[in-house]
Amino acid sequence: MIIPDAKMIKDAARRLGADCVGIGSIDRWEGAPAQMDPRFIMPRAKSIIAMGFRVFRGSLRGIEEGTYFSNYSAMGYGGITYLYMPMTVINLCKVIEDAGFEAIPMGHQSDWRAIDNGGIRRENYSRPVAPGKPIPDVMIHLRIAGYLCGLGEIGWSKMLLTPEFGPRQRIGIIITELELEPDPIMEPGTLCNRCMACVRECPGSCISATKSVKVNLAGHQVEWGEIDIDRCGYVFTGAEKTSEGEKGGYNGEGYKPNFISPFYQKPRNLYNTGQAVCGARGCTRACMISLESRGKLKNRFENPFRDHKPWTMDWSDEAIAADQPAEYSNPTGRPVKPSDVD
Repeated sequence: MIIPDAKMIKDAARRLGADCVGIGSIDRWEGAPAQMDPRFIMPRAKSIIAMGFRVFRGSLRGIEEGTYFSNYSAMGYGGITYLYMPMTVINLCKVIEDAGFEAIPMGHQSDWRAIDNGGIRRENYSRPVAPGKPIPDVMIHLRIAGYLCGLGEIGWSKMLLTPEFGPRQRIGIIITELELEPDPIMEPGTLCNRCMACVRECPGSCISATKSVKVNLAGHQVEWGEIDIDRCGYVFTGAEKTSEGEKGGYNGEGYKPNFISPFYQKPRNLYNTGQAVCGARGCTRACMISLESRGKLKNRFENPFRDHKPWTMDWSDEAIAADQPAEYSNPTGRPVKPSDVD
């Protein structure tokens, strides 16, 4: 039986569909909060394999132009998270298990996790099965896993930035008993120069320019901007809270469309969660533009991503009354029904 080494695992990961791959030794998680510690999931784990799956720059194009919003949520979120990534991590786990070592495939499927997006325990949700154990489900912080496996660094926006794609990827991981040679951890400041483009362009002003979170990860001091998770949670769907006396109903009562949403009501979710009407305007698009302009990314393009001033929506009654959609050809001469374009 051939026991795969780090090169064999990386070659297999890329062959199966990962765009970039790194390996971290399990000791790098020393000091991790119990609810994010992979050693509570697999006590004999020796390595974690992190894989990056690119979000296509083209999937952001329609939102940048203001004409096609669903592709980013469908292909950038759902298609990767619920279709493409699981097949890759599952099939790579087969390679490891066939060599006689346990392996756990993990992606963004975290619906059962015991903590919320702010790291706070969900009340009356689950109990530990024995003293000293965390409550189920433990969920590994995937961006931090990518950092500890050498894929990239954590930017000011708390996004994982890789030399290949900047912030344009989703992360999948494998926890395994197979011991593999780890990759070096990227030094902070390699990619993120604190330009604050993410802060300036976030439509909800959710990323602080002055307040930060500092953590020690495997002996490295890592810092990112403090993020208003609650506000981000509705702004990224294109919502804004109403003031007293204003009409609501965009994403439930009490919300109206904000300046980066062209929709009267929030579109339905794609797959399970994809509803990113904002198109990651600050944390991804602005960051990507900055990194590309400095020549920091390996994934390069013939043309710049942005060549005109970003659009904004005016939701005043006067602006709505003045709407004049572009004309289009309808060769049938009959009214167009939704079924005609499905």
